[in-house]
Amino acid sequence: MTETTFLAPVLALIIWTLLVWVLMYARRIPAMQKAKIDPDTAKSPDGSWKQDLPLSVQASAHNYNHLLEQPTIFYALMFYVTLTAQMSTPIFYAAWAYVALRVLHSFVQVSAGKVILRFGLFTLSTLVLFAIVAMTLI
Repeated sequence: MTETTFLAPVLALIIWTLLVWVLMYARRIPAMQKAKIDPDTAKSPDGSWKQDLPLSVQASAHNYNHLLEQPTIFYALMFYVTLTAQMSTPIFYAAWAYVALRVLHSFVQVSAGKVILRFGLFTLSTLVLFAIVAMTLI
């Protein structure tokens, strides 16, 4: 397996994150205009202006933030595995499982779906990270 093939899940998750960024602004800008929120007064990311936005708009922004949090561990781990020549088929499939779980998590979150379902997907994706680490250590 080549490094390019092995790192394809990394690129896929980066592309997905950028698509969620597009969704976030496609929802946020019209919602801010509709709520007559002046961008100059919305300087604080935790300001009261967010209360004037629908949950779907907030959910997209939260999901984008989530895609910049835990996946950083995934990115670093995949590059570590590649640079230390520990690439294997099980890790490759686990990486794709991680990406699939994060995409499913996004769909649930941006649709303001049930928190328990989102938590389950997040937990499964975290367990996949633990599995990749374990496979790397063995």
